[in-house]
Amino acid sequence: MRTNRILAATALIALIAALAYGLVLAYTPKPSVLQGQIEAREYNISSKVAGRVDQVLVRRGDLVNPGDLLYAIDSPELQAKLMQAEGGRDAAQAMQQEADNGARKQQVMAAKEQWSKAQAAATLAKTTFNRIEVLFNEGVLARQKRDEAFTQWQAAKYTEQAAYAMYQMADEGARVETKAAAAGNARMAEGAVNEVNAVLADSQMRSPKMAQVSEVLLQSGELAPSGFPVVSLIDMNDAWAVFQIREDQLRHVKQGQTLMLNIPALDRDVAFTVSHIAVMGDFATWRATESGHDFDMRTFQVELRPNEVIADLRVGMSVLLGL
Repeated sequence: MRTNRILAATALIALIAALAYGLVLAYTPKPSVLQGQIEAREYNISSKVAGRVDQVLVRRGDLVNPGDLLYAIDSPELQAKLMQAEGGRDAAQAMQQEADNGARKQQVMAAKEQWSKAQAAATLAKTTFNRIEVLFNEGVLARQKRDEAFTQWQAAKYTEQAAYAMYQMADEGARVETKAAAAGNARMAEGAVNEVNAVLADSQMRSPKMAQVSEVLLQSGELAPSGFPVVSLIDMNDAWAVFQIREDQLRHVKQGQTLMLNIPALDRDVAFTVSHIAVMGDFATWRATESGHDFDMRTFQVELRPNEVIADLRVGMSVLLGL
């Protein structure tokens, strides 16, 4: 009997301990684990030039450095526009040079000779008038003859002044306004050439960053519309982790806070710093943790930047955050 009592007491104590342990487990809060993923900066390399792809110099997975040529587009239409723009520039520059140089020396000499001729005619007309004036005063000639001689003298004098003005115009060259207009036209033509050259330069697309080629969407010989991304690059040096965190868990994350994240694919823990918390929430389309709420909670996007360069990191890798 004594042995049976001891066994019963032991069983009762074990049962009580098991029940207590179960209650402790039931009421102990379970750690929450959030799942996010790795994202990185992506560059879609497109050209303003519409044309046929002449050559593609990269393939998926290639590592490129800043300035490396990725692909080139051939556009005969742009070459024709460049020829037209250069022709307009040459014509405008010639007009500007003509305005700056003024009249040819032969034209200036001819204008001067016309002035000299008008001077001689005016001198002769004045001399003739003086002689007729003397004869008129002596009563030899009628007033009509005297008036005719005076009129011819005045006309010759005005002709001399007009010839002198024409000589001055030829000697001074084009007006200031004409020179300014010619210079403006030359600048406009030069701007047209620079515009076409800028577009042509955009037909030779180069890498803006040190990155890895993720996609090549067109190949040599295919037609590329303006603005269509032919090559896509991903810069893994500019990578971050993205989490969708429910509002009831957002209090555990602060801007600038350093957190340890686990990357299962690399089997390592890495320190990340919270770099961005969305100021506007959204209704969750999926939940990173188990639900159990009787109303929809909003989620906020949180971005974390790694504190060190992570080797072999890839876009889309899962990252785990324990709260």
